[in-house]
Parts: sequence; C-alpha cells; structure tokens
Amino acid sequence: MSFLEMLDVLNEELVNQKKEPVAFEHDCREGICGACSLVINGQPHGPMNGTTTCQVHMRHYKDGDTIVIEPYRAKAFPVMKDLVVDRSSFDRIIQAGGFISVNTGQAQDANSTPVETDVASAAFDAATCIGCGACVAACPNASAMLFTSAKVAHLNMLPQGKVEAQQRVLNMVKQMDIEGFGRCSNVTACEAECPKGISITNIARMNREYLGASLGSEKTA
Repeated sequence: MSFLEMLDVLNEELVNQKKEPVAFEHDCREGICGACSLVINGQPHGPMNGTTTCQVHMRHYKDGDTIVIEPYRAKAFPVMKDLVVDRSSFDRIIQAGGFISVNTGQAQDANSTPVETDVASAAFDAATCIGCGACVAACPNASAMLFTSAKVAHLNMLPQGKVEAQQRVLNMVKQMDIEGFGRCSNVTACEAECPKGISITNIARMNREYLGASLGSEKTA
C-alpha cells in the first residue's frame, strides 16, 4: 500500500478503538498537488528522490521498522492539528506578485513572439513547482527562497511577465520576509528534497533581479 493508505488503515483502527484519528492533508494522491507533505524519518516527502509523500510505498520499509512522521517545522507554517500545517503564507506570496496584470489583448499566434528554447525550457521548469513546502522543511533556516524564486522566474523569463518584472520580484520578496521565512544560506537542501527538482539557479537569478530592481535598474534579467 502507499504511505497515505497506511495512514488510512491506522486511522480506521483508531476509530474502531474509539480514539481520535490522526489528521493529515491529502488531495490528488497522484504526486501532482503537494498537499500530502510530511516529514518522514527526517526527510520531507520521505526517502525517494523526486517523489511526493503520496507516491511513497510501504515496500520501501522493512517489517518492524519504526517510522517517525512529523509535520513541517517552520514559523511561517503553523501547525493546525497533528500533521496538518497552514501553508497559506505561500498563497500570500503569490498574491503579492505571482500573476500578470497588464492588458495583453487578444491571444496571439504562438510563433509571433519568439522565445529562445533554453529560456522557455527554464521558465517551464520553474513553473513545475507545486508549492508543497518541502524546500522550507528541508532548509535549516526555513527559507522559502526556492519557492519564491521559482514563482518569480516562470513569469519574469517570458515576454508577458517582463512588463512588471521589477515590481513583481520586489513585492514577492517583501511578502516572503513579512511571512517570517528565514534567509537562504546556500545549503542546497531545498533542491535535493524538492519533488519536482526545482533548481537553485532560480535563487541566483532572483537575487540578481532583486538587486537590479532595488537599485532602480530598468534592465530585467
């Protein structure tokens, strides 16, 4: 069975014993949404690389193993109950600038605005971030730089997002700091534990863009 199915079985046994079931989050159970985020034996999402908790199966453990399951530990992710944390801080970071508000008019033919292949690939790679929070849980500083930089990059790298690129990076980084996330110290644990393999090059790119926007530069990276 999957890890979440194991928790379902556990909760069924607890209910049969008239005990309180363990609260945990889940949604798609297909490795897409990231709602299933847990820290398993000290690792966000468990022992498998590039995998969310719901895609971890019990065959990766031996009979008799002790499995320690924890919620994410971060000031910006307050624990609501048992294994459920409030990740609405991510939503507020996106609301601060993770959108395109300029009037782009009627949809144009895809070939009318050329975008270099490497730029498009990097933007779409950043856009695969599911906002699960594993990067925050893995970071000793509980930094959200990988998440924020991915959300900044996938818009700022494409033509539609460049119009308000400077204000976007300023607003999203400001909101990230307001939420109480820690500073990035280049430990790179975030990239190692990210189920979608988001690269820390996005952090370097965001730092450059933030510096340029802070100095009032009209040039966007």
